[in-house]
Amino acid sequence: MGAEPAWPPRSTPRLFVEAPLAPGALRLDGAQAHYLATVMRAKPGDAVKLFDDATGEWLAQVTQAGRRDVALDVTERLREREAVPDLWLCAAPLKKGRVDWLAEKACELGVDRLVPVVTRRTVVDRPNTDRLRTQMIEAAEQCGRTALPQVADAVKLPALLRDWSAERALFFADETGGEPAAVAMRARPGAAAILIGPEGGFDDDERALIRGHPQAVAIALGPRILRAETAAAAAVAVWMAAAGDW
Repeated sequence: MGAEPAWPPRSTPRLFVEAPLAPGALRLDGAQAHYLATVMRAKPGDAVKLFDDATGEWLAQVTQAGRRDVALDVTERLREREAVPDLWLCAAPLKKGRVDWLAEKACELGVDRLVPVVTRRTVVDRPNTDRLRTQMIEAAEQCGRTALPQVADAVKLPALLRDWSAERALFFADETGGEPAAVAMRARPGAAAILIGPEGGFDDDERALIRGHPQAVAIALGPRILRAETAAAAAVAVWMAAAGDW
């Protein structure tokens, strides 16, 4: 095992920026400047890692640190933008704390797109997609992702199924049973999505509608009853393992 590079340090702060990155001067303000200057106590010469969801990850150095803005010099690209496995997570919106956790873990596990799906038993029918994106940005900053998952607008279940592509498998986590998840996913490589219901599960009519869809594959996630957010993380982990991402 090779020695860890001395520069930049492993503890280097890492931030997402909206603008495309390139060598040269960059100025951050607002919450990002506060984080660097006040929380991390950055000073001139300190390293910062940046990524923009387009050009990869870059190394920068602080040239000036104030309470309201921080000036940086972007010096070199450390990594290209990562290749993202083609997996969507289609999940019924959950209560605030649980949906935040779901968004965070979806990002950490490598999901490409999060689709909130409104069902008959959904508790929250208008999820805050801006908040979900914020959760994913924070997760990406911590876990080292250079590509942000997309967050789609909420869609009702019948519309989701009506417009579904014939090129994408839909693995339906059905609490009433199905193929073992790992077996089903290994047998159907390629573009895929995982469909997770709300806290109360899908009702009988919804389950029949999903099972009748030509791209849907009912899967089982083991012998125990899982919370919706746990089922989502477990199913994503199984798919990533089957796809060779782990």
